[in-house]
Amino acid sequence: MSATRVFVARLAGCSVFDPAGDRVGKVRDVLVVYRNQDAPNVVGLIVEIPGKRRVFLSIGRVTSIGAGQIITTGLINLRRFEQRGGEVRVIAELLGRKVVLKDKSGEASIEDVAIEESGPGEWRVTDLFLRRPRSGASPFGKGPTVFAAWTQVREKNTGGEAQSAEQLIATYSDLLPADLATTLLDLPEERRLEVAEELPDSRLADALEEMSEEDQVDLINQLDDDHAADVLDQMQPDDAADLIAQLSEERGEALLELMEPEEAEDVRFLLAYGADTAGGLMTTEPIIVSADATVAEGLALIRRHELAPALGAAVCVTLPPYEPPTGRFLGVVHFQRMLRYPPNERLGTLLDPSLEPVTAHTSAAEVSRILASYNLVQLPVVDENHRLVGVVTIDDVLDYLLPDDWRSTSGDDPQPEPVSTSTAAIPTRRRAPHATRN
Repeated sequence: MSATRVFVARLAGCSVFDPAGDRVGKVRDVLVVYRNQDAPNVVGLIVEIPGKRRVFLSIGRVTSIGAGQIITTGLINLRRFEQRGGEVRVIAELLGRKVVLKDKSGEASIEDVAIEESGPGEWRVTDLFLRRPRSGASPFGKGPTVFAAWTQVREKNTGGEAQSAEQLIATYSDLLPADLATTLLDLPEERRLEVAEELPDSRLADALEEMSEEDQVDLINQLDDDHAADVLDQMQPDDAADLIAQLSEERGEALLELMEPEEAEDVRFLLAYGADTAGGLMTTEPIIVSADATVAEGLALIRRHELAPALGAAVCVTLPPYEPPTGRFLGVVHFQRMLRYPPNERLGTLLDPSLEPVTAHTSAAEVSRILASYNLVQLPVVDENHRLVGVVTIDDVLDYLLPDDWRSTSGDDPQPEPVSTSTAAIPTRRRAPHATRN
């Protein structure tokens, strides 16, 4: 094994490979245990394998750490990771923690943790990358940084004060919403709430949209009303409506009153429809343009970074007004069709004549059949006056069709066994000298 000192925050997201070079997962955290007054010993890695399952990989199974990748013996135990007493996750629990330097130079917060090989199959925490408090009266900028050995600091007793999650959140900045949701749910409950409180509203909204209804309700109920309403404002209206429908009537109404009026109006509109209808599945924020809009204008609208891919697959053309419920619905123009015409072509001349909208009361089963039959990713929804009120996208239909627990059961195995990605025989699992797991 390489003896290179490694900073844990840089390991987050690194690929894990078996000896044959096949990728078996990616690192999500490093697990350590405290040994008396000595520096913590590394027990193993928390690895996310296909199916978004988090599993434990003993440090004794790691043959190399470096160059942005981890090489293992090829053995992976598929049992879902469960944190045990005395174990500490470096990224989830140590980063952001306050310490006091023993040289009496003050306190600092941990921004990164260095681990180093101390013997065959043994790694331990050696150094800390720390940031001191900001000096001066200016609210801008950050305090100076300093390196310190683990033995040169002691952890600060905060008397129950929550540790800052700023550094932890920074390690999550590149995670996709589904991965962020999984990572949040994998945190200890107290740490999960702390991170949720400090995440930007838009990021927390993205993560909530990827959680099961049960997990959504559990997390939103732990936020105060003002914060919860701000997060709901950032969610897609259909997702926000689905979440509010799961809350108590009193809490749901309180949150709607605190939301931005326009966002709350959209959510109230969607709550009027049954969950198994097109109205209950649709979003009220499709791309809507006039018949005189050009191909260039349409393409500019679907290029917006924040737009979901399914919503960018087509633009809806209506008479004014251009906010749901719009003027009379005229048709849709698929983005691929726009690519085949010059920028100054009017979208009103490119409508798809074969696509018929559905009404808000059309059953979810019929909506699913239409999307599948015509290979569509979105379907316009109109009211009795043929005004556009929204579109149903394929992702919302999949959420409806899949079992309620599909996010938490992906890849589950009732009796997981150690497996190898190579064709070599599986030897008896050996224990790392300081590992506490089997």
